[in-house]
Amino acid sequence: MSTAPDRSNLLMIKGAPFNAETPIEGLRQELTPTVLHYVRSNFDLPDHDGTLTIGGAVERPLTLSLAELRALGEETLTVTLECAGNGRVGLMPLPTGEPWTGQAVGTATWTGVPLRRVLEEAGPRASGVEVAFTGADHGHYKGGADIHFVRSLSVARALDPATGVLIAWAMNGEPLNADHGAPLRLLVPGWYGMGAVKWLARIEVLEAPYQGQFQTKSYVFEWPDRAWEPVTAMRPRALITAPVEDETLSPGIVTVRGKAWSGGGPITAVEVSIDGAGEWQPATLAPPTGENIWQEWSFDWTLGQQEIGRHVVRARATDAAGATQPDMPEWNRLGYGNNAAQVLVVYVR
Repeated sequence: MSTAPDRSNLLMIKGAPFNAETPIEGLRQELTPTVLHYVRSNFDLPDHDGTLTIGGAVERPLTLSLAELRALGEETLTVTLECAGNGRVGLMPLPTGEPWTGQAVGTATWTGVPLRRVLEEAGPRASGVEVAFTGADHGHYKGGADIHFVRSLSVARALDPATGVLIAWAMNGEPLNADHGAPLRLLVPGWYGMGAVKWLARIEVLEAPYQGQFQTKSYVFEWPDRAWEPVTAMRPRALITAPVEDETLSPGIVTVRGKAWSGGGPITAVEVSIDGAGEWQPATLAPPTGENIWQEWSFDWTLGQQEIGRHVVRARATDAAGATQPDMPEWNRLGYGNNAAQVLVVYVR
């Protein structure tokens, strides 16, 4: 088993396998330091032999070392990554799964080789429809058979330069650590983190859609009133990073700050509501610094003596596709994608 890195600064959700949220100081920075970036693992840290195998419906099956992957060229992307279960504790009744509160998100730089270059080296056959990605991590999922973590993408998405799918070996300028998938992990910009397969060991071009546990049974929206849907792109979300829950404020001008992001395109508006009175008020939104990167926003709130007491602050985001955070959570059996507008209680004294 790989050696775990320093985890002392993270907000632990579960000890084994280790899962933890980003502390507030990591959410306030433009880039989340690696030691503060949330960690999501379905199984314990695995061993990895340092090679990547590419097979299935390809003309030239390959086994590549890290050095051989580097020789294909490298790119660095800055990407916001969010756990699909982020905000699960806001759903009632509470679904099964880790009790993520809302801070399972972070933004980092990732360096690696574009997936399409690796696939082009192997030569996908025309019969291929999906590409499956297998991590070295495995275990008896919910007491069942010993399985590996495997996810898939369509061949079209895997080969499209516009999607930016990356096989990464570095995070924030340093080699990946064990918690973040060393030596290799997949990165699917704009999608929730389940697509970013860690400890990537095998890529296989398939001639039929992949039907494994983590593709068709986990990481799906099981709605009570309509057909299930796969979990894919991140939904729009505005996160308040200052003030914090139950903070005591003094009269004067208080700047409410936060980050906002979406897998549906840049954020076009963030709005703030105080105590639910009146309409939503526009916040000041910083322009995007790149694709699939959170944006900073702020809202100046003037507090006079008449504001002494308890207040409820809410924030919501709208993305370029027109999607806006709902006022109320949308319950689903597995507890994914809860992006209801954040509710924060503060006091003025």
